[in-house]
Amino acid sequence: MIPRVLTIAGSDPGGGAGIQGDLKTFGAFRVYGLSVITAVTVQNTLGVRGVNPVAPRLVAAQAEAVLADIGADAVKIGMLASSAIVKAAAGCLKKYAIKKIVLDPVMLAKDGSALLAVNAVSALIKEMLPLALMVTPNAPEAARLAGIKVETRADARRAAKIISGFGPRFVLVKGGHLPGKVCRDLLFDGREFTEFSSPRLATPNTHGTGCALSAAIAACLALGLEPRAAVKEAGLYLAGALRGSFSLGGGCGPLNHFWRRG
Repeated sequence: MIPRVLTIAGSDPGGGAGIQGDLKTFGAFRVYGLSVITAVTVQNTLGVRGVNPVAPRLVAAQAEAVLADIGADAVKIGMLASSAIVKAAAGCLKKYAIKKIVLDPVMLAKDGSALLAVNAVSALIKEMLPLALMVTPNAPEAARLAGIKVETRADARRAAKIISGFGPRFVLVKGGHLPGKVCRDLLFDGREFTEFSSPRLATPNTHGTGCALSAAIAACLALGLEPRAAVKEAGLYLAGALRGSFSLGGGCGPLNHFWRRG
């Protein structure tokens, strides 16, 4: 049976991030993609113009429909928008005892637009983090979750340890927002750190990087890779997608999700 990967996230009509970007990433890894839409966004390469959350009961109904019939070998979670949606999604994941969950705690768009209600952060910590095999915050998201500043690698290590205490088996603090010519992602397994380093690529077209990385990790887990190997393979995929990124529209362009196919 082809590996099945479910994304629970918001939509991106521009196709670079969110549900659309996740499904492209799943296709690149040749796994079967399923989707549950949590919010309809109004956005393009220039920024987010509006966010319209889906009713929590419809989020739960979507998840119930696909999990009861098709099932999922791994789940990637992105934008959840509200505490009610967090709880609805968590309830379905508990019911079906999904083990390979990758949580990308999406809070802000690149232009600074809020994608998660302020009062939903505590629900995310309480309801979703204990279910996650891996959580993949960038530095600002790690700071929000941990309640500390994350401006250096030492801060990132402190934040990872704090977030680990909320229940996820692995914490991957991404280094894209930290200074330096080398991007260093830190993976914490509750005992020790593994560092994944790559040169910082000079491209303005980075829309959907966080979505692509977490979706790629979920795809690799569904394919049977262990978590560290999944992070490494997903990082290689993202680096290629960034090298192949292209200008589209008048703002921040998308990745080349299918760069391996030429």
